[in-house]
Amino acid sequence: MAEEHRTGQKAEGAVRGVPGTRGEGSGGGSAPPGEEVADAWAELVATARRTVADGLVVGTSGNVSVRVGDTVLVTPSGVPYDRLATADVTGVDLTGRPVIGTLVPTSELPLHLAVYRTTDARAVVHTHAVHATAVSTLVDELPAIHYMTAALGGPVRVARYATYGTPELAENTLRALDGRTGCLMRNHGTLTHGATLAQAYDRTAQLEWMCRVWLTASSVPGLTPTLLGPEQLAEAGERLRGYGQRG
Repeated sequence: MAEEHRTGQKAEGAVRGVPGTRGEGSGGGSAPPGEEVADAWAELVATARRTVADGLVVGTSGNVSVRVGDTVLVTPSGVPYDRLATADVTGVDLTGRPVIGTLVPTSELPLHLAVYRTTDARAVVHTHAVHATAVSTLVDELPAIHYMTAALGGPVRVARYATYGTPELAENTLRALDGRTGCLMRNHGTLTHGATLAQAYDRTAQLEWMCRVWLTASSVPGLTPTLLGPEQLAEAGERLRGYGQRG
């Protein structure tokens, strides 16, 4: 990672010019303006580091991406998030062809691209969160333990297991995501998407929290957690659509 040894000023200038961009005549696609890429990359790195700080991933597990036009910026493979520099920006087009940078993208790139090609997602967060991963080994669907289930589109399904980084895993995950903005991945972790990185991250955090609540309630001997029904979730969903500040 030679880029890390540059001064901050040089790195910033390099990214503003989008280093490593494949332009016309070089066989690659075109990338968005450098300033837009730099801002999106900075937010992506901050989000990736937050997954570590909040205990949702360990080491280099998990990955984050954001779509800027038809370019997908994504965390590179095997690089600790605290070592990512401004000039390490990594981007591909929607076919997976590199258009920005020289680092190898995450091994889960097929998964991210499948989500972007089939949904209106603008950001994707994938984690190996402890409680969510534990739940993925126990059930085929996270029981509706809390009304925030509605924020993900309904009861959260568990995608069938497949080896990481494979087209099969992407296909299984897309099935679990049908009508949802988040899912669990069998013996693997979570995946959520949203209109922004902040929204995708919030959905990941909420999903991990709901898994922890269900595991905690289910562990009480002799008692069974009460669950919410379809009507209760539908009502909660309506109220959530009007939640927060307007404008």
